[in-house]
Amino acid sequence: MAEFFYEALDKGGKQVRGIIDAANEDLIIEKLRNMGYYPLKVVQHKSKASDVDLFALPGIRNVMHRVKQKHVVTFTRQLATLIDAGLPILRSLFILSEQVESVVFKEKIKQISKNIEGGSSLSEALAKHPKIFDNLYVNMVRAGEIGGVLEAVLNKIAYFLEKRQALKGKVKSAMMYPLVVSILAILIVGFILWKIMPKFVDIFEQLGAELPALTLSLVRASEILREKTGWVLLGAVIIFILFKKINGTREGKHFFDRVQLKLPVLGELVRKVAIARFAGTLATLVTSGVPILQALDIVRDTSGNEVVARAMDKVYQSVKDGESIHEPLAECPVFPPLVVHMVAVGEETGAIDQMLNKVAEAYEREVDDTVAALTSILEPLLIVFLGVIVGTIVIALYLPLFSIPKVVK
Repeated sequence: MAEFFYEALDKGGKQVRGIIDAANEDLIIEKLRNMGYYPLKVVQHKSKASDVDLFALPGIRNVMHRVKQKHVVTFTRQLATLIDAGLPILRSLFILSEQVESVVFKEKIKQISKNIEGGSSLSEALAKHPKIFDNLYVNMVRAGEIGGVLEAVLNKIAYFLEKRQALKGKVKSAMMYPLVVSILAILIVGFILWKIMPKFVDIFEQLGAELPALTLSLVRASEILREKTGWVLLGAVIIFILFKKINGTREGKHFFDRVQLKLPVLGELVRKVAIARFAGTLATLVTSGVPILQALDIVRDTSGNEVVARAMDKVYQSVKDGESIHEPLAECPVFPPLVVHMVAVGEETGAIDQMLNKVAEAYEREVDDTVAALTSILEPLLIVFLGVIVGTIVIALYLPLFSIPKVVK
């Protein structure tokens, strides 16, 4: 296949230009006409050294393979607008590929267009790029195609992705402050043990001061850090890798997720986020026309919490056996009685999607309140925590000095 440069007129008489891959000029002309264009000029494109797309090179492309969520949201909204305006999907994708900023995403959109030209549906083409379009996205698009309301479903997807991203951003903002303070504490302690402690040890040895247990423990820590730096770093790397490996298993993730839920300060936030995500995802899928069993399967895979995922396993089996959703939820420690009762009312009235939306909205507001409360509580607590660490080290450094007068006598 070769690259061809083209000039054409759209339905409004506006001149458009671009580059398309094809075997020959006839296929390019046919493709342009299918997109609603009137071809004016088609010539083979001669690439120059300056035209080489560095991001398209295999090594760099693998590093830069990720597509930002905001680009997916923008793409989804614009695709819904173009389809709602009556444009064919292929032409809509072509227009979006010309506008998208990400080089990698541009390439993916072109691949999607080629798959559709080959006879695939939009959902089938999207499913070939799971790192960009997850199971939830693909199934909602499939439901929209079956129901003939693709543009409406795309708008719902964009709205849902925006809400999910906002929820994730709130949690990240709540976690950022303690993370920064913890890193700062580690750096301060490391600097003191590496640089300051050896100088005090020399002074203590010259004066013959008696070292108390607290000071002695810091001296030992300083010696280990300075003399066995490689082993310390290796140990930290091994612990990190082990954590990732254990957390990568269902049992390991279940253990760590349970620990998170039981944390005194952050556990409540984790629980509320899990409920909001569960309710919002299931409500969006049901409203879009995705079958309930399939929707529960998707919620399980996208929950982000293994405790919720195991609850979804029980709910899935319950619904499959012709039973209710709310009874298995009551057995899960994440879901409070209020949520269980609201889901039960939704099942009884046949308006479960509306009830789930209300649950999601209520818990998203609670997440906002919890993040605000956590921020106000964590700031003084972390300052005190940092002060206690530094203060303990300072006390440990000066305790031996009190025994110096005895030594001098």
